Amino acid sequence: MRAVISSPRAQKAGLPYIPASKDMKSMADRSPRPSLRTRLTEGVIKRVGLVRRAMTLGVRAAVVDAEGRVFLVRHSYIAGWYLPGGGVERGETCGEALARELIEEGGIRLTGAPELRSLHHNRGRDHVAFYVVRDFEQPAPKQPDLEIVEAGFFARDALPAGVTRATRARLAEMFEGAAVSAKR
Repeated sequence: MRAVISSPRAQKAGLPYIPASKDMKSMADRSPRPSLRTRLTEGVIKRVGLVRRAMTLGVRAAVVDAEGRVFLVRHSYIAGWYLPGGGVERGETCGEALARELIEEGGIRLTGAPELRSLHHNRGRDHVAFYVVRDFEQPAPKQPDLEIVEAGFFARDALPAGVTRATRARLAEMFEGAAVSAKR
């Protein structure tokens, strides 16, 4: 017969403690391997991206002045010239995000409602709402800062070198009647 040895915790609970046999200890030390079904399911979830992150939403705008020029920005952290815009924060509407981004990136304040022109799939799970803004004020030209190194209004026939493909596509859709692309 095996001897019963009580641990302090077992004694407090009024239960006897019986040490495990050598075979039981080696089994307990091994972590059970997930089933093939579990491993396949986890692999699919990771690859599809359902666990990694949710869909993101951004806004961009073609801000067009009275002379028909378009406002573009050049960021410090990525190459190329872009339409101003950025991400929609939690609890923020697209319109609120657009107003915030225009102030941050261009010192531009909306004086009328922007026109939602189209929605685009950017990449992965990112989507962008594209607006046209004609009613605005910009009290002073945008000065360079840590995020925006250059910004200004440009005639469509005199765009700076390095305008991104997506920016050119949005301008062509808007001014030249090109078909709206669902992608970038």
